[in-house]
Amino acid sequence: MSYFTINRVVLVGRLTKDPELRALPSGSSVCSLRIACNSSRRDADGEYLERPNFFDVSVFGAAGESVGQYMRRGSRVAIDGRLEWREWETAEQERRQAVSIVADTVQFLDSPGAGSQGGAGEGTRNNDDDVSENDSRELAGVGASADVDDLAF
Repeated sequence: MSYFTINRVVLVGRLTKDPELRALPSGSSVCSLRIACNSSRRDADGEYLERPNFFDVSVFGAAGESVGQYMRRGSRVAIDGRLEWREWETAEQERRQAVSIVADTVQFLDSPGAGSQGGAGEGTRNNDDDVSENDSRELAGVGASADVDDLAF
């Protein structure tokens, strides 16, 4: 019998909203993100359908502080981490559970010269006005055309 298990997640996507940085009671920091990754499949007619998948990610410590400082909604990011399952009870005594990602490594994928602000090869968008027409197509899905205002996130 093998006791070996693997819990690894690697994702590349875009932030759906600005990161939320907060301090824990222990004094360390945690940054919460939500990223979107598109998946595609063929329908019965052979046409490709794009479907976004959304993932909640937590980044702890100095890495979380960097993400909170340099990344914004629409920023491209690569995440390497692990899945974490948690369970809790609501005030109405209902049991809830969720699976999220705890990031071990976060890599900024936007280039600093793309109208963004960042350092050491790590770049992000400065604000929502910096999203170009090409970026809005990529955010909406491959081959789709959309204005920034049409985006789901």
